[in-house]
Amino acid sequence: MRTIHFCGLCLALTSATCTIADPVPEAQRWWPSAWGAEDERGAANRMTSAKVLEAGALITTGKVYSLGRVYEEGMPLFGKRHYSLTMVGSPSGGPAGTNRIVWNEEIISGEIGQIGTQLDGLGHVGVRTGGRDLLYNGFDRAEISKPHGLERLGIENAGPFFTRGVLLDIAAYKEVERLGAGYIITEQDIEKTLAKQGSRINPGDAVLIRTGHGQLWKTDNATYNASEPGIGMDAARWMVRQRVTIVGSDNWGVEAVPAGEKDKVFPVHELLLMRHGIYLLENLDLDLLAADKAYESAFIFAPLKLKGATGSPGNPIAVK
Repeated sequence: MRTIHFCGLCLALTSATCTIADPVPEAQRWWPSAWGAEDERGAANRMTSAKVLEAGALITTGKVYSLGRVYEEGMPLFGKRHYSLTMVGSPSGGPAGTNRIVWNEEIISGEIGQIGTQLDGLGHVGVRTGGRDLLYNGFDRAEISKPHGLERLGIENAGPFFTRGVLLDIAAYKEVERLGAGYIITEQDIEKTLAKQGSRINPGDAVLIRTGHGQLWKTDNATYNASEPGIGMDAARWMVRQRVTIVGSDNWGVEAVPAGEKDKVFPVHELLLMRHGIYLLENLDLDLLAADKAYESAFIFAPLKLKGATGSPGNPIAVK
């Protein structure tokens, strides 16, 4: 069994018996997770064989939708994150052999798990409480974070995703091209969108939210990065109750910014990732999916096995 160390006087806390320097009251703790004190996969555990078969049954036309953005110079980046691709010579090697083969290679630099289309892993966010930074399932950042990556909660633990995907076209429900900056999507917005589309959310689903904000991608990066429409806390709590696996969106942070919660920063990240192990998938391109009204599809995404990483780039797809 994993032990959780809170202080020198509380050397092996495995229950609520010790209260000395306990940074989180019992009623407020988010660990151990529903999948056990050692779990590092979170809501990915909901992708059972039955869930995969449910998703596969949605493939009726064979049409594939690419939901990922192109990784390139000039794409919007959050904060001071950066991206650079440099060719290693031209050609990078050769000619070699009697056939005189040549080849090209590149060097990529950047916060590779946290730029462009990205899956936020369970080691991405935590909260500082009682002098400690605690992450999903109560893991202590100081104990698991090393210079070359996380020793627990690395994105390699997530595994591949093959599940039922549900598009929520909130912009279409609101009859706008894109929601306004900072618009907070509510539980009521979601339920009315589902009713309009004739859709439903099942446990283990990947929920893909279209706000229209993605139309600003590389056309107005300043506006794209300044703020964003997205889900608020009551909508996030609704996602928790539905027991979803992933919440994704066509914006850079899934949740509304500003958050609408006084003095709080990224509270939806905290609730979904840290407290409930629900993954976030950011910077999606959902326009073609919405144009075809493909509200239900098989959702497929295989995060790169970047040992110890906080997230993964990639190109999620929907198949209808």
